[in-house]
Amino acid sequence: MENLYRNRSFSLLFVLSLHILAVSSLFHRFSPIDNYLIDCGSSDKVTVDVNNREFTGDSVKSDSLFLCGTRTISVRDSNPDPSLSPIYHTARVFTKPSKYEFEIRDKGTHAVRFHFHHLNSANYDAGDALFHVSVNGFLVLSNFTGYDSENPRIKEYLIWVDAEKVVIRFIPSTRSKFAFVNAIEVISAPKDLIADTAQFVNGDSVENFDGLTKQALEVMYRVNVGGPKVTPFNDSLWRTWIPDKEFLKFSEGSSRVYTSGRIRYHEGGASREVCPDNVYNSARVISSSNATIPNYNITWGFDVVEGHKYLVRMHFCDIASIAIGLLYFNVYVDGHLVYTDLDLSYITGGLSSPFYADFVVNGGSSGVLTVSVGPSNNSFTHAIDAILNGVEIMKLNNSMGSLDGDVSVEQVLKNWPRVNIGVLVALFASVCLLLTASVLMHKRRVGAKNSVAWSPLPMDIKKGDLKLNNQFSCGKVECS
Repeated sequence: MENLYRNRSFSLLFVLSLHILAVSSLFHRFSPIDNYLIDCGSSDKVTVDVNNREFTGDSVKSDSLFLCGTRTISVRDSNPDPSLSPIYHTARVFTKPSKYEFEIRDKGTHAVRFHFHHLNSANYDAGDALFHVSVNGFLVLSNFTGYDSENPRIKEYLIWVDAEKVVIRFIPSTRSKFAFVNAIEVISAPKDLIADTAQFVNGDSVENFDGLTKQALEVMYRVNVGGPKVTPFNDSLWRTWIPDKEFLKFSEGSSRVYTSGRIRYHEGGASREVCPDNVYNSARVISSSNATIPNYNITWGFDVVEGHKYLVRMHFCDIASIAIGLLYFNVYVDGHLVYTDLDLSYITGGLSSPFYADFVVNGGSSGVLTVSVGPSNNSFTHAIDAILNGVEIMKLNNSMGSLDGDVSVEQVLKNWPRVNIGVLVALFASVCLLLTASVLMHKRRVGAKNSVAWSPLPMDIKKGDLKLNNQFSCGKVECS
């Protein structure tokens, strides 16, 4: 084991090693076949972050990108925050249901990310933003406001696509509200990112959960256990992993470890696209420094909502043991034992070789989902007795095809306020009557102008009087 640090602040060597890992990871950068990066509300192309990713404005026409909507407005921040990415300087506003369509060349799982930031516009009140968003028939956001104080929000989803297009709809909740988005990413994911089968934890029993790839998944948490924040620059899929400190429920006696050594990926196991080096090269561990094995677990807790199932992905990589066959520990998900005497070296064949495990659990009424690791009956003294490197929590869609509430896309579109048909018919009839009356009045005026004015003459009038009468006639009288 090389360059191992415990219970101390990260040193300059740690920072330098992160830089070396970041540079080396550039040579392993994933190149997606479908790679749409859209700067909404913009007509320009902008390059963001140190990865030099180029976002294209949605006002720039392309053969494979279509914005469908008659009431969409481009909004530009007149006083943008220079510390923010330029994709947050513009936005697309929707005042009625509208959609984006992206042609797909690589069918399978796609990562879809939405970027939102506080809308700074004199024409739109931020408090009037309330809308729904759907992706290929899955409702991913319902009655969403898009705001989180002054910080940008990124909502990420993994969607199975077997159609020719990815269709994204923005639907204002009512006619008095509007929808908006700052940027959109649609990226084809690596084929090994989501396995089709996971372990379903149902009470004390664990059974197979099949068809996972066909579920819509919302990324709720990505946590780098024991390590610092991992930015998109250090992740081949441009993901962000946050430190575990805020999720720790019980960590007394645990310590953080880090190695600058090479992570040894093996065929059939985890890849850099599944989880980057910068997550696997740090961990939180339980270790015994004497003849007594600790009698406690490390526990993390995550807020969830009832009514949904959750995918729990736990990442393991033994970077702390001095030899194989010394680390045995137990793993718990939501308080249930899912692994007894887990031996990572037996699964991976060596040290510093990553492994991940997927579990599906129901979101309970407590509103908190927990994961734990701790010593087992086979743990050794004077050795590492438990380890965890990373955790991901993803929400699965419910029976309504929704990731946000008990409502479907069909119901949302059906309930969109439309003009009453009876009112339209009555209005059309009134217009027709007015037009008919106008035409009749016009004909009557024209007829009166060109007609002969006459009145019956008395039979006993004299010829002289007849000539005199004709002098006062309004029209012309012809006598044969």
